[in-house]
Amino acid sequence: MKYESKEICSNILTFKVDAEHAGMTLKEILYDKMRLSSRLVRKLKRKKGILVNENRIPFHAVLRKGDFVKVIMEEESNQFEPEDIPIEVVYEDVDLLIVNKEPGIVVHPTKGHPTGTMANAIVFYMQEKKENFKIRFVNRLDRDTSGLIIIAKNPFAQQELSKQMQENLVEKIYLAVVKGRIKEDRGTICAPIGREEPESIKRKVYEGGQPSVTHYEVINRFEEATVVRVKLETGRTHQIRVHMTHIGHPLIGDELYGSVDEKLIKRQALHAETLTFYQPRTNERIEVKASVPKDIEELIEKLRT
Repeated sequence: MKYESKEICSNILTFKVDAEHAGMTLKEILYDKMRLSSRLVRKLKRKKGILVNENRIPFHAVLRKGDFVKVIMEEESNQFEPEDIPIEVVYEDVDLLIVNKEPGIVVHPTKGHPTGTMANAIVFYMQEKKENFKIRFVNRLDRDTSGLIIIAKNPFAQQELSKQMQENLVEKIYLAVVKGRIKEDRGTICAPIGREEPESIKRKVYEGGQPSVTHYEVINRFEEATVVRVKLETGRTHQIRVHMTHIGHPLIGDELYGSVDEKLIKRQALHAETLTFYQPRTNERIEVKASVPKDIEELIEKLRT
């Protein structure tokens, strides 16, 4: 997408028509070149947020070289209360905010955790920077899983990152410490995951589940444990925890699928370490890494000694 620096704003997308694209209709530019979804275009149309040379024109109008298309996405407010909770920002641009979530913190408020969440912390962070955008989580992590969380600052960024995830264009790599010594240096687990009981939070491998693929590579072996890097090809709930348990190597500290030894670590040893994706506005390939948290470093040292 082409844009001018003066127009770089989280809620504004622009496209300058050049000789190559002259003769296309406004509708074709919106869908084919600016990559807007039908849902977003309908919403923009209702809000009168689509302009050409600062004017509203019909969708079937043919555009000429030099025409300037501007899409203005309405600012939406957050329903979360700000709370002064420290967060580690590892990447930020006009469209995205990526943070390294600490273990033990819930992503967004629930009945059981109405406050003290990442959402509350991000609203406070925004206010400190005098920014205002609706928090749109592109991915989620369990409360006791640490690592990278992506927040989209506008509906276009959310649309594009969600599409990349559906098309398996977002590379997600985790660091995990599991029980037992894995013999193979690397492997792939292809086993469907689902929940047989609708009300249960626990998942399992069974024939009626959703197709799920997990790749792993051994980083280090100890007497009774293995450190692995895990790459997800699909994104099922609890996928790594379920798949590693399925092959006989549950995550250390996983109270739902394994066993807990608080002398080693007080939560499942799982960290969302690396994300690689395409920036939604520029299509630039971005790789973001999150430092390994202290409790997993200490766990590995305990296992080593």
